Amino acid sequence: MVQLSGITPSGHVHLGNHLGALRRFASDSEPDDLFFVSDLHAMTTAHNPAKLRALATEQLAVMVATGVDPERVFVQSDIAKELGALTWILECTCSYGEAARMIQFKEKAKGQAGVRLSLLTYPVLMAADILLQGASDVPVGEDQSQHVELARTLARRFNSTYGEVFTVPRAVLPPTGARVKDLVEPTRKMSKSAHDAAGVVFVLDEPDQVRRKIRRARTDGGSVPAYAPESRPGIANLLDILAACTGRNPNELADEYPSYGVLKDAVADAVIEELRPVRERTMALLADTAELERVRKAGAIRAAERGDHRLSSALRLIGAG
Repeated sequence: MVQLSGITPSGHVHLGNHLGALRRFASDSEPDDLFFVSDLHAMTTAHNPAKLRALATEQLAVMVATGVDPERVFVQSDIAKELGALTWILECTCSYGEAARMIQFKEKAKGQAGVRLSLLTYPVLMAADILLQGASDVPVGEDQSQHVELARTLARRFNSTYGEVFTVPRAVLPPTGARVKDLVEPTRKMSKSAHDAAGVVFVLDEPDQVRRKIRRARTDGGSVPAYAPESRPGIANLLDILAACTGRNPNELADEYPSYGVLKDAVADAVIEELRPVRERTMALLADTAELERVRKAGAIRAAERGDHRLSSALRLIGAG
């Protein structure tokens, strides 16, 4: 079994990414699991090339600093030639109607002028990500399950039409991680692309920045902390974060803090300590450009080699090789 997970560098890595995904990648994965920085997926809308390059480098550094095995990571664009060739093969296997019915395309394209073609076709690129590496399991949320289903459809269609090449993947629900909400707007998820960073704790924030953001976190009615996600989402979010950092139950934690101020100080202390080693290792990696480049080049070579026989077979069977 090969499990494949990718993270798009659409912004700086934040606390929710760390607690909800990256920490799990480092501790709960199997030896054959693969993790990649999906920087090509960040090009479907207008972007700054230099910023995207820097964010992809930061994402790779944070991933390794969190404890993900460097031998199982790579950057998507480093195998762009292989992915480009397989994406074309899969586009020649996919129908326009299948691509156009993707819910995310409809939602993101709605009301926009000059929608990029890549926004329509990127689920095919996602299929290429999966099929090139021979992934059998793809952990995704509900918003991406339709894309994995497209990958399944294309794998089966190619195999039945031209010959057996691809593993037919399946979408799997990832283990439940911490669901970190925006500190200012706790009714929405913490997001890399949030317009206002006041409610987002980034992994590379200085400790005083972390403390300041948490102290300014929105609180709800009532005089003492209580865990009530529906009626008091702000306090529930702080308790969820504290629980994720300490391995405790948020309901139990609520009874230990007599005031919002004391709770916020405890959350800040826990988050700072949780992120401290990751931040330190990330900064060291970003400063050691030679080591980070070595990790990146080695990852690209391994990713290309893992997919080489599938791409060669697909090209030959479809009549191009």
